[in-house]
Amino acid sequence: MPFDLNILLVGCGKMGQAMLQGWLERKVENRIYILDPAGLPPEFVDYAPNPVSWYENVAALAAQEPKIDVIVMAVKPQIMADACAALKPLAGANTPLLSIAAGQSIAVFETYFGAGHPVIRAMPNTPSSIGQGVSVCVANPHVTPEQKEQATRLLEAVGHVEWIKDETLMDAVTALSGSGPAYVFLLIEALAGAGEKAGLSRDLAMTLARRTVIGAGALAAHMPDSAASTLRENVTSPGGTTAAALDVLMRDQNGLQSLMDEAVAAAKQRSIDLSGT
Repeated sequence: MPFDLNILLVGCGKMGQAMLQGWLERKVENRIYILDPAGLPPEFVDYAPNPVSWYENVAALAAQEPKIDVIVMAVKPQIMADACAALKPLAGANTPLLSIAAGQSIAVFETYFGAGHPVIRAMPNTPSSIGQGVSVCVANPHVTPEQKEQATRLLEAVGHVEWIKDETLMDAVTALSGSGPAYVFLLIEALAGAGEKAGLSRDLAMTLARRTVIGAGALAAHMPDSAASTLRENVTSPGGTTAAALDVLMRDQNGLQSLMDEAVAAAKQRSIDLSGT
Protein backbone atom coordinates (compact mmCIF):
# COMPACT_ATOMS: atom_id res chain seq x y z
CA MET A 1 0.00 0.00 0.00
CA PRO A 2 1.45 3.41 -0.87
CA PHE A 3 2.53 5.47 2.10
CA ASP A 4 3.11 8.86 0.53
CA LEU A 5 5.61 10.99 2.41
CA ASN A 6 7.81 13.91 1.56
CA ILE A 7 11.13 12.78 2.99
CA LEU A 8 14.25 14.83 3.60
CA LEU A 9 17.28 12.51 3.63
CA VAL A 10 20.31 14.26 5.09
CA GLY A 11 23.40 12.35 3.99
CA CYS A 12 23.44 9.72 1.25
CA GLY A 13 26.31 7.43 2.12
CA LYS A 14 26.04 3.64 2.23
CA MET A 15 23.20 3.46 4.73
CA GLY A 16 21.42 6.46 3.24
CA GLN A 17 21.60 4.85 -0.18
CA ALA A 18 20.23 1.57 1.21
CA MET A 19 17.29 3.42 2.71
CA LEU A 20 16.71 5.37 -0.49
CA GLN A 21 16.70 2.20 -2.60
CA GLY A 22 14.19 0.56 -0.28
CA TRP A 23 11.85 3.55 -0.30
CA LEU A 24 11.86 3.78 -4.08
CA GLU A 25 11.32 0.06 -4.63
CA ARG A 26 8.49 -0.13 -2.10
CA LYS A 27 6.94 3.21 -3.06
CA VAL A 28 6.63 4.57 0.47
CA GLU A 29 7.48 8.10 -0.65
CA ASN A 30 5.81 10.95 -2.49
CA ARG A 31 9.01 12.97 -2.94
CA ILE A 32 12.51 12.61 -1.56
CA TYR A 33 14.77 15.59 -1.01
CA ILE A 34 18.43 14.65 -0.61
CA LEU A 35 20.83 16.97 1.12
CA ASP A 36 24.45 15.94 0.52
CA PRO A 37 27.39 18.01 -0.77
CA ALA A 38 28.82 14.90 -2.46
CA GLY A 39 25.94 14.81 -4.93
CA LEU A 40 23.27 12.30 -5.88
CA PRO A 41 24.57 8.73 -6.35
CA PRO A 42 24.62 7.95 -10.11
CA GLU A 43 22.22 5.02 -9.88
CA PHE A 44 19.45 7.34 -8.70
CA VAL A 45 19.93 10.14 -11.24
CA ASP A 46 17.79 8.56 -13.96
CA TYR A 47 15.36 6.74 -11.69
CA ALA A 48 11.99 6.80 -13.41
CA PRO A 49 9.53 8.00 -12.42
CA ASN A 50 11.97 10.17 -10.53
CA PRO A 51 10.72 11.49 -7.17
CA VAL A 52 14.28 12.34 -6.06
CA SER A 53 15.65 15.89 -5.84
CA TRP A 54 19.22 16.62 -4.76
CA TYR A 55 20.50 19.78 -3.08
CA GLU A 56 24.04 20.72 -2.19
CA ASN A 57 23.15 22.76 0.87
CA VAL A 58 20.26 23.87 3.05
CA ALA A 59 19.98 27.28 1.38
CA ALA A 60 19.37 25.70 -2.03
CA LEU A 61 16.72 23.40 -0.58
CA ALA A 62 15.03 26.12 1.47
CA ALA A 63 14.67 28.25 -1.66
CA GLN A 64 12.26 25.60 -3.00
CA GLU A 65 10.05 25.92 0.10
CA PRO A 66 9.67 22.14 0.36
CA LYS A 67 6.89 20.44 2.31
CA ILE A 68 8.69 17.94 4.53
CA ASP A 69 6.86 15.21 6.47
CA VAL A 70 9.90 13.55 8.05
CA ILE A 71 13.64 14.27 8.27
CA VAL A 72 15.99 11.28 8.15
CA MET A 73 19.46 11.99 9.52
CA ALA A 74 22.14 9.75 7.99
CA VAL A 75 25.28 11.85 8.33
CA LYS A 76 28.49 10.93 10.12
CA PRO A 77 28.57 11.78 13.85
CA GLN A 78 31.51 14.15 13.43
CA ILE A 79 29.48 16.51 11.23
CA MET A 80 26.15 16.05 13.00
CA ALA A 81 26.38 19.32 14.95
CA ASP A 82 26.88 21.43 11.83
CA ALA A 83 24.14 19.54 9.95
CA CYS A 84 21.60 20.03 12.75
CA ALA A 85 22.38 23.70 13.15
CA ALA A 86 21.89 24.27 9.42
CA LEU A 87 18.66 22.25 9.31
CA LYS A 88 16.87 23.94 12.19
CA PRO A 89 15.06 26.50 9.99
CA LEU A 90 13.59 23.68 7.88
CA ALA A 91 12.41 21.55 10.76
CA GLY A 92 8.88 22.48 11.79
CA ALA A 93 8.02 22.09 15.46
CA ASN A 94 6.14 18.85 14.78
CA THR A 95 8.26 17.47 11.94
CA PRO A 96 9.62 14.14 13.22
CA LEU A 97 13.34 13.53 13.10
CA LEU A 98 14.45 9.95 12.40
CA SER A 99 18.14 9.43 13.07
CA ILE A 100 20.04 6.40 11.77
CA ALA A 101 23.38 7.86 12.86
CA ALA A 102 25.34 5.60 15.21
CA GLY A 103 26.06 6.83 18.71
CA GLN A 104 23.86 9.93 18.56
CA SER A 105 21.41 10.01 21.45
CA ILE A 106 17.94 11.52 21.39
CA ALA A 107 19.21 14.22 23.74
CA VAL A 108 21.69 15.36 21.08
CA PHE A 109 18.86 16.20 18.69
CA GLU A 110 16.70 17.74 21.41
CA THR A 111 19.60 20.09 22.09
CA TYR A 112 19.51 21.37 18.51
CA PHE A 113 15.80 21.20 17.70
CA GLY A 114 14.21 21.75 21.09
CA ALA A 115 13.24 19.58 24.06
CA GLY A 116 9.70 19.15 22.71
CA HIS A 117 10.72 18.07 19.22
CA PRO A 118 9.64 14.54 18.14
CA VAL A 119 12.81 12.43 17.76
CA ILE A 120 13.24 8.77 16.85
CA ARG A 121 16.61 7.06 17.10
CA ALA A 122 17.14 3.94 15.00
CA MET A 123 19.99 1.49 14.52
CA PRO A 124 19.78 -0.35 11.16
CA ASN A 125 22.53 -2.73 10.07
CA THR A 126 24.28 -3.21 6.74
CA PRO A 127 22.08 -6.03 5.34
CA SER A 128 19.57 -3.20 4.96
CA SER A 129 21.36 -2.56 1.66
CA ILE A 130 19.62 -5.65 0.23
CA GLY A 131 16.38 -5.29 2.16
CA GLN A 132 17.41 -7.88 4.77
CA GLY A 133 18.39 -5.61 7.61
CA VAL A 134 17.11 -5.28 11.13
CA SER A 135 16.48 -1.89 12.73
CA VAL A 136 15.85 -1.18 16.41
CA CYS A 137 14.09 2.08 17.31
CA VAL A 138 13.40 4.19 20.36
CA ALA A 139 11.33 7.39 20.49
CA ASN A 140 11.04 10.32 22.84
CA PRO A 141 7.61 11.09 24.40
CA HIS A 142 6.79 13.71 21.76
CA VAL A 143 6.52 11.18 18.90
CA THR A 144 2.90 10.47 18.00
CA PRO A 145 1.58 6.98 17.16
CA GLU A 146 1.20 8.11 13.53
CA GLN A 147 4.82 9.30 13.40
CA LYS A 148 5.97 6.04 14.93
CA GLU A 149 4.05 4.16 12.24
CA GLN A 150 5.66 6.34 9.57
CA ALA A 151 9.11 5.49 10.90
CA THR A 152 8.23 1.81 11.02
CA ARG A 153 7.15 1.84 7.39
CA LEU A 154 10.28 3.70 6.31
CA LEU A 155 12.54 1.23 8.07
CA GLU A 156 10.53 -1.83 7.01
CA ALA A 157 11.47 -0.88 3.46
CA VAL A 158 14.94 -2.23 4.26
CA GLY A 159 14.13 -5.08 6.65
CA HIS A 160 12.70 -6.04 10.03
CA VAL A 161 11.90 -3.43 12.71
CA GLU A 162 11.85 -3.72 16.50
CA TRP A 163 10.99 -1.02 19.06
CA ILE A 164 12.38 -0.59 22.57
CA LYS A 165 11.43 1.85 25.33
CA ASP A 166 14.79 2.19 27.10
CA GLU A 167 17.32 4.16 25.07
CA THR A 168 20.22 2.87 27.17
CA LEU A 169 19.72 -0.51 25.48
CA MET A 170 20.84 0.98 22.15
CA ASP A 171 24.49 0.39 23.05
CA ALA A 172 23.76 -3.33 23.40
CA VAL A 173 21.73 -3.25 20.18
CA THR A 174 24.66 -1.64 18.39
CA ALA A 175 27.00 -4.31 19.72
CA LEU A 176 24.72 -7.17 18.67
CA SER A 177 22.84 -6.39 15.47
CA GLY A 178 24.67 -3.24 14.39
CA SER A 179 28.11 -4.84 14.45
CA GLY A 180 26.80 -8.40 14.18
CA PRO A 181 27.14 -8.82 10.40
CA ALA A 182 30.91 -8.41 10.78
CA TYR A 183 30.96 -11.28 13.26
CA VAL A 184 29.17 -13.50 10.76
CA PHE A 185 31.57 -12.51 7.97
CA LEU A 186 34.47 -13.34 10.30
CA LEU A 187 32.86 -16.74 10.88
CA ILE A 188 32.87 -17.31 7.12
CA GLU A 189 36.56 -16.37 6.99
CA ALA A 190 37.36 -18.66 9.91
CA LEU A 191 35.39 -21.59 8.48
CA ALA A 192 37.09 -21.21 5.12
CA GLY A 193 40.50 -20.97 6.76
CA ALA A 194 39.86 -24.12 8.79
CA GLY A 195 38.66 -25.94 5.68
CA GLU A 196 41.82 -24.96 3.84
CA LYS A 197 43.94 -26.26 6.72
CA ALA A 198 41.94 -29.51 6.56
CA GLY A 199 43.06 -30.00 2.94
CA LEU A 200 40.49 -28.20 0.78
CA SER A 201 41.50 -25.71 -1.88
CA ARG A 202 41.12 -22.05 -0.92
CA ASP A 203 38.35 -21.44 -3.45
CA LEU A 204 36.38 -24.53 -2.51
CA ALA A 205 36.73 -23.86 1.22
CA MET A 206 35.46 -20.30 0.79
CA THR A 207 32.55 -21.40 -1.41
CA LEU A 208 31.51 -24.04 1.10
CA ALA A 209 31.84 -21.66 4.05
CA ARG A 210 29.80 -18.90 2.40
CA ARG A 211 27.11 -21.28 1.16
CA THR A 212 26.88 -23.01 4.53
CA VAL A 213 26.29 -19.74 6.39
CA ILE A 214 23.81 -18.56 3.75
CA GLY A 215 21.91 -21.84 3.91
CA ALA A 216 21.88 -21.96 7.70
CA GLY A 217 20.54 -18.41 7.83
CA ALA A 218 17.84 -19.24 5.32
CA LEU A 219 16.87 -22.32 7.34
CA ALA A 220 16.63 -20.22 10.51
CA ALA A 221 14.40 -17.77 8.63
CA HIS A 222 12.26 -20.64 7.29
CA MET A 223 11.73 -22.01 10.83
CA PRO A 224 11.17 -18.87 12.94
CA ASP A 225 9.40 -20.77 15.72
CA SER A 226 12.32 -23.15 16.27
CA ALA A 227 14.89 -22.10 18.85
CA ALA A 228 18.47 -21.76 17.63
CA SER A 229 19.44 -24.49 20.06
CA THR A 230 16.86 -26.81 18.48
CA LEU A 231 18.20 -26.11 14.99
CA ARG A 232 21.70 -26.86 16.26
CA GLU A 233 20.58 -30.10 17.88
CA ASN A 234 18.86 -31.16 14.65
CA VAL A 235 22.26 -31.17 12.93
CA THR A 236 24.05 -32.95 15.78
CA SER A 237 24.06 -36.74 15.95
CA PRO A 238 25.35 -38.17 19.25
CA GLY A 239 28.98 -39.16 18.86
CA GLY A 240 29.11 -37.81 15.31
CA THR A 241 31.30 -35.32 13.50
CA THR A 242 29.22 -32.27 14.44
CA ALA A 243 29.26 -33.29 18.09
CA ALA A 244 33.05 -33.54 17.99
CA ALA A 245 33.31 -30.00 16.64
CA LEU A 246 30.78 -28.63 19.11
CA ASP A 247 32.72 -30.14 21.99
CA VAL A 248 35.47 -27.68 21.04
CA LEU A 249 33.24 -24.68 20.29
CA MET A 250 31.18 -25.07 23.48
CA ARG A 251 33.99 -25.40 26.02
CA ASP A 252 33.03 -23.50 29.17
CA GLN A 253 36.03 -21.20 29.52
CA ASN A 254 37.39 -21.01 25.98
CA GLY A 255 34.32 -21.72 23.89
CA LEU A 256 32.45 -19.62 21.38
CA GLN A 257 29.90 -18.31 23.91
CA SER A 258 32.59 -16.90 26.19
CA LEU A 259 34.39 -15.32 23.25
CA MET A 260 31.14 -13.84 21.91
CA ASP A 261 30.23 -12.49 25.36
CA GLU A 262 33.57 -10.71 25.48
CA ALA A 263 33.25 -9.40 21.93
CA VAL A 264 29.75 -7.98 22.38
CA ALA A 265 30.70 -6.46 25.73
CA ALA A 266 33.68 -4.74 24.09
CA ALA A 267 31.51 -3.40 21.27
CA LYS A 268 28.90 -2.19 23.76
CA GLN A 269 31.53 -0.37 25.82
CA ARG A 270 32.94 1.24 22.69
CA SER A 271 29.44 2.42 21.75
CA ILE A 272 29.05 3.93 25.22
CA ASP A 273 32.43 5.65 24.92
CA LEU A 274 31.63 7.11 21.48
CA SER A 275 28.20 8.37 22.47
CA GLY A 276 29.31 9.76 25.79
CA THR A 277 26.53 7.96 27.65
